[in-house]
Amino acid sequence: MPSYTAPTKDMQFLLHDVLKASELDVPGYEELEADFTSAVLEEAGKLASNVLVPLNATGDQQGVTLENGVVRTPDGFQDAFEQMKEGGWTALDCDPEYGGQGMPYLLGTAVGEIFVSANMAFNMYQGLTHGAYSAIHAHGSDDQKAKYLPKMVSCDWTGTMNLTEPHCGTDLGLMRTKAVPQDDGSYHITGQKIFISAGDHDLAENIIHLVLAKIPDGPAGIKGVSLFIVPKFMVNDDGTLGARNGVSVGKVEEKMGIHANATCVMNYDEATGFLVGDMHKGMRAMFTMMNEARMGVGLQGYSQAEAAFQNALAYANDRLQGRDVTGIKNPDGPADPLIVHPDIRRNLMDQKSFIEGARAFTFWGATLIDRAEKNKDTAADGLISLLTPVVKGFLSDKGFDMTIQAQQVYGGHGYIEEWGMSQFARDARIAMIYEGANGVQALDLVGRKLGADGGKHVMAFFDMIKTFASEHKGQDEALDRDFLNPLKAASKDLQSAGMFFMQSGMKDPNHALAGSYDFMHLFGHVCLGYMWARMAVAANEALAAGTSDVTFYETKLATGRYYMARQLPATIMHLRRIESGANTVMALDAANF
Repeated sequence: MPSYTAPTKDMQFLLHDVLKASELDVPGYEELEADFTSAVLEEAGKLASNVLVPLNATGDQQGVTLENGVVRTPDGFQDAFEQMKEGGWTALDCDPEYGGQGMPYLLGTAVGEIFVSANMAFNMYQGLTHGAYSAIHAHGSDDQKAKYLPKMVSCDWTGTMNLTEPHCGTDLGLMRTKAVPQDDGSYHITGQKIFISAGDHDLAENIIHLVLAKIPDGPAGIKGVSLFIVPKFMVNDDGTLGARNGVSVGKVEEKMGIHANATCVMNYDEATGFLVGDMHKGMRAMFTMMNEARMGVGLQGYSQAEAAFQNALAYANDRLQGRDVTGIKNPDGPADPLIVHPDIRRNLMDQKSFIEGARAFTFWGATLIDRAEKNKDTAADGLISLLTPVVKGFLSDKGFDMTIQAQQVYGGHGYIEEWGMSQFARDARIAMIYEGANGVQALDLVGRKLGADGGKHVMAFFDMIKTFASEHKGQDEALDRDFLNPLKAASKDLQSAGMFFMQSGMKDPNHALAGSYDFMHLFGHVCLGYMWARMAVAANEALAAGTSDVTFYETKLATGRYYMARQLPATIMHLRRIESGANTVMALDAANF
């Protein structure tokens, strides 16, 4: 069975050496001292290793079952969920007014990575709840917050989001679910939603569904969509549970991965619902949850890669196969371990350099979210809005690629289920599709986010890269050569791609759209290059200060040099593809494919 150990040392490096979190002027960050964050992460790691990891394979094998209208989770999930609740982990970064601990989103992100790496399907039950909590917290009425949030913070009640219907996915303007107003101010919700993660289960006494629906005679298309709270069981004025609402599970989807999370078809038959926020403004409210979920899905991508990498590394050190071409390394054995071979090293370095860069990118993104929310920082809000499709699309794409590379290290054992690598690949693959398929993320990036507010957010990103490079230029010859110069070159590639869209996209929008996926990956590489440059500066500072852990920081620099030399040059490939335009992409008539 695969194992997993939380990478707390690397997380601490990011929190304190790179981001210097406790020094940032963000409310709550003053509490993020190294001793405190170390204690939190270590405890999360214990729960992950001791409780969640052993359930990951069994959950994959057993899956969930629908019995008499109720979804049953795999053996051990209920006990584990109770431990999660009792430890206060579900309330870590929630509002104290509703029972939360009030910690920054940054710390919740670090803890979330640990739980996702240990058991992605399990963590989705509380992860979706957190998103629903956030949407109600941001857009619900005071009465709605008081009624639902305390139980959702504790995960006595869990939450979902219901968007997709059988005939429409991304194009939500086509939805048919109706919300008919009632005399008491409630609505009757009727329709069917599909692909609803954690749609039903036996882990909580109630489930609070957030459902998109159209009120009759409203505006056509997406402008006529509203958001509703639809509880599984009605909630009485005193907080007790009442009658079963008109919502039921049609079936549980059979998926390629995350088998232990119940992905349900949900049927609403004049179910009682309550409007959240303004009428016909449902997408604005739902995007609070969707954007949080998209950040979380990017995290899922690299978290599965982390778990797969740890096991591939152990296998490469243990498995004897062939001899080192430069000389025998294991003279007492019949062969040398796999890790002596350059191609295995390349494979593992691809994984390691991506994962550590992705973690830094995600943690930095979490600081932007905290600044936007706690400091009302509009610049941070604009920047994280720009970067959200990059986090989701690039990290889930590359995260899946890295699980495949980890699987490859195992050779034939990689596709044998008992070794566990197949599950990491299957679970990670889903992240590329749900919460908006990655092609849609790329279209959102190029079609909406790039030009938002006159393009000032992407210009701010370029200025940030330029300023960082200027501030650190000349401090160290190796830093300039190995990190800053490659970063500047990659940033210029990204700027050139943006200029191509401006010049050619005006003539033919397909030129921009055909290059959008490459642009998303180009942007992702620049972001990870920026993170590696920041990590290199931090590592150099630690070494100059006489750290006792020289090996850790030198390893960090070596890993960063690998990314800058072997991965970051992909930006020029993506640029060349973008500059080729749409003609070759659109050349064939549909009938000729």
